[in-house]
Formats: sequence, C-alpha cells, structure tokens
Amino acid sequence: MNPKRRMLISLPLLLAAGRMAHAQQAGATDPALDIDANPMWLQFRDSLFAGRPITTPADDVLKLEAPARAEDAAIVPIALRAQFPQSDTRYIRRIYLIIDNNPSPMGAVFDFTPASGRAEIETRVRVDAYTHMRAIAEMNDGKLFMSTRFVKASGGCSAPPGKDPQAALTTLGRMRLRVEGEPVLNRPSLAQLMMSHPNHSGLAMDQLTRNYTPAHYVRLVRISYAGEPVLTAEVDFTISENPNFRFYFIPKGRGELKAEVLDSQSRRFEATLPVQPVSNPV
Repeated sequence: MNPKRRMLISLPLLLAAGRMAHAQQAGATDPALDIDANPMWLQFRDSLFAGRPITTPADDVLKLEAPARAEDAAIVPIALRAQFPQSDTRYIRRIYLIIDNNPSPMGAVFDFTPASGRAEIETRVRVDAYTHMRAIAEMNDGKLFMSTRFVKASGGCSAPPGKDPQAALTTLGRMRLRVEGEPVLNRPSLAQLMMSHPNHSGLAMDQLTRNYTPAHYVRLVRISYAGEPVLTAEVDFTISENPNFRFYFIPKGRGELKAEVLDSQSRRFEATLPVQPVSNPV
C-alpha cells in the first residue's frame, strides 16, 4: 500500500470518535441515516478525493451488497457489483472499500482493467463496530460514484482466530484457483482465489498468554490472465482470515490464470491454473 494510503489509515481514531460523540450530543441525525455524519469519512473524502464530486447513490454504476446485521463480525460477506460490463471506452478502473469505524478504515483498493470483463469482487471482511461501509468507484474518465450500506456488527477486528495460530502456519500460503463452470471464449468468466492465511490484525489477544498476536496479513494480490493484468488488490487485515476472492476475467484464448500474493512479512505466494475456453458453448 502506498505511503499516502498508509498515512490515511493511521489517522487518529480517538480524535474522530471524539468529534462524533460531540456531534451526537449536539443533536446530529442518526448515523445510520446520515452517510456524511462520520468525521473519519470526511477526512478520507478530503484527503483521497480533494473535493471532487461523488455521485451518491450509484445504482446505475456500482452496488455494494452487505448484510444489515452480520452473523459473525469477523466474517462478513460482501460483494461489489458493477452494473455494466467493462469495455475499452467505459470501465471502472478502481474501487475503494472504506469501513468508517474500523481501526483501518481503508480496507481495500481494487484496480480493474477492461480485461476484467466485469468490475466485481466478492470477499469477506472484518467489521469492528456499527458502521457505514462504502464502495467508491472511480471511472476511467475520473468520475466518482459511491454505494453505501450500514452494517450492524462489532468486535470483528479483535476476535480470536478461528484456527490455532501454530496450526495455521503449517498451511500458510496454500492457494487454489478455480473457474466456475466452463469458460467461454471472449466472455467474462467467474473465478475464485482461496488462500490459507491467518490475516492476523494485531488486535486479538491470546487468551492463554494474554499477549496480542502480532499483525500478519495479506497486503497485495495480483491476478493476471495470459500475462495481462486482470485485478490488483491492495488490502490489509480488514479482509477476513483465509482470504477468499471471487472475480471475473475474459479468456481471449488458451492461457494461464495466475495469482501472486505478497503479505506483510514480505512472503510471496503464487498459484496458477491453465484455462482452455470453448468457442461454442452448449
């Protein structure tokens, strides 16, 4: 993640919380209803977009799907869905995922290309407190569109891991790529990357030692097909344990689907999958 985004992630949360409490005492509207009530979001908006207009809602461009109330705050399923296919003349080049009240509000930045076919991602995230979740699409012409959801969940970033940390190390970095159904030449195909990685947030306490498990998480994912970029994701511990991504690509001929992953300890992992699309689907 570049230094600017790192700086944004380290913005003082206590200051933001204090401002929010003051606003609520002053009679501000219910934060679930007012998408601009959170001072952390206002800081991000000013720093990232420098006053550029953001169209909200973005129903004809992008939809963010997330549960209104999460069953498990450490594994909250979400989907970012473009409302049109990628093309050389009109495409979503980037989607920012911001979770206002998380310790690291900038949860992910996804970069797409026309070769993505569709600018869509399904994954699972941690949510630390009741919050607005935002997906902001940046078009190839620079226009911005935002879709929001208010999610009721708490404690996801400090929840203990679902697997013993030592046991998790034995499968660290194992990855699997798969394509759903039979890929068709020149049509968007749905694929999935599954990875074994604890994605420790650094905020979870070991109940036996009473020490915090050090942060260790995936921070960069690159997907390509036949050597052409399809998806790049800059992420952090906002993504749940054992990261899982569903995405699209366009097979324009026989080629190799490839995933490259870099984590916060500079460990590199790689997975490949040969793909032979059919030209005449049944």
